[in-house]
Amino acid sequence: MAMEDPERKTEVVLLACGSFNPITNMHLRLFELAKDYFHETGKYKVIKGIISPVGDAYKKKGLISANHRVTMAKLATKNSDWVEVDDWESSQSEWLETLKVLRYHHQKLLPPDATNSLEDAVPLTKLGRKRKQEPNRHEPVKKKNRSPDIKSVPQVKLLCGSDMLESFGIPNLWKLEDIAEIVEKHGLVCISRAGNNAQKFIYESDILWRHKNNIHLVEEWITNDISSTKIRRALRRGQSIRYLVPDVVRAYIERNNLYSPESEDRNAGVVLAPLQKNASDSKN
Repeated sequence: MAMEDPERKTEVVLLACGSFNPITNMHLRLFELAKDYFHETGKYKVIKGIISPVGDAYKKKGLISANHRVTMAKLATKNSDWVEVDDWESSQSEWLETLKVLRYHHQKLLPPDATNSLEDAVPLTKLGRKRKQEPNRHEPVKKKNRSPDIKSVPQVKLLCGSDMLESFGIPNLWKLEDIAEIVEKHGLVCISRAGNNAQKFIYESDILWRHKNNIHLVEEWITNDISSTKIRRALRRGQSIRYLVPDVVRAYIERNNLYSPESEDRNAGVVLAPLQKNASDSKN
């Protein structure tokens, strides 16, 4: 009996975008849950996880400096052999749409000479209309003059919780064309609790329903209700956060006295960057 060629598995990079304010054990568990899910299908091989903290220009209430948030994420992942932190997004002076971050990381994975031969198959940094003759860019391309590198380019999938999935429904938070490209060209991996209404949300969205085969819902059976918001609240009240965040992160927070009533008021009354940008774009 012929053995299955492990090289034929689709390689996947998991990208998590967000505030990570601060990073928690829950964030780290998302990666492990997604990796288990993909490996259990027998069709995928997860080769890397990337944590990309949002930049300060996002203007979210209570968002402390990217420098601290990136440092904490790096401390939290220093012992991981596959999850790493990337500070490209957080170092930008302006807020970046998640789609642009996905494109950036996809392009980084391309072989140096592959950009031209991959024009039809991958989303490039510059916006433009994609040709439609390849509905699934990850299937082997049969044209003889094609570069063999096409089928070996890993897929970059957006890793998120069900709260991000449901945020697609908030007016002006996301551009519809961005949502369409994220789910069509890249794909979503959504960690949701058993009984969560993520499937109902997909059903009620025409865009998500159209690309539902590229949305992987991973059920979280060992439930984990840790959130950065609750961590900050505990810190403001002088309560322990031990075992909720990695010890190195807890020590860093204490050493730098990071979260306080004053820090929680940062950006109070400021309109969130995507709401500001997308609302003004819709008026033009």
